[in-house]
Amino acid sequence: MLAETICSAVSAAGLGIAAVAAYRKRFLSAARIAAYALVPLGLVMTGAVDWIADTAFSPVAWAGFGVLGVAWLLFLSTRAVERRRGGRAESAGGDDVPRAVAPGASAPSRAVTAKPKAGQAAGDDFSDIEAILKKHGI
Repeated sequence: MLAETICSAVSAAGLGIAAVAAYRKRFLSAARIAAYALVPLGLVMTGAVDWIADTAFSPVAWAGFGVLGVAWLLFLSTRAVERRRGGRAESAGGDDVPRAVAPGASAPSRAVTAKPKAGQAAGDDFSDIEAILKKHGI
């Protein structure tokens, strides 16, 4: 009951200030003040003020807000950890192998270097590249 009375008084005062602004030929300002002044009256008429008053004095509602806050903090902290890791999930073995995005996808391909043949030295595996460069005069 007290909340409705306060909201009605605030609306009446706001409409009075809007009337003064309109008298001074500030019609745009008067319309804006009147719009703000009608909000508390509309909240009283819809019953939102009763709901807010009941929620503000309810310990169960405050506990619910606390639970929602904890859930929100958990979401934020897990998101921050994901960003810090770069999208990699923690594996049981501790290796940093990136996981596949889709469950059925294959693991990332690894570059395989060709082993030198028995009579070939380790530095000769670029011979085909050297041949192509010589062919083009580079």
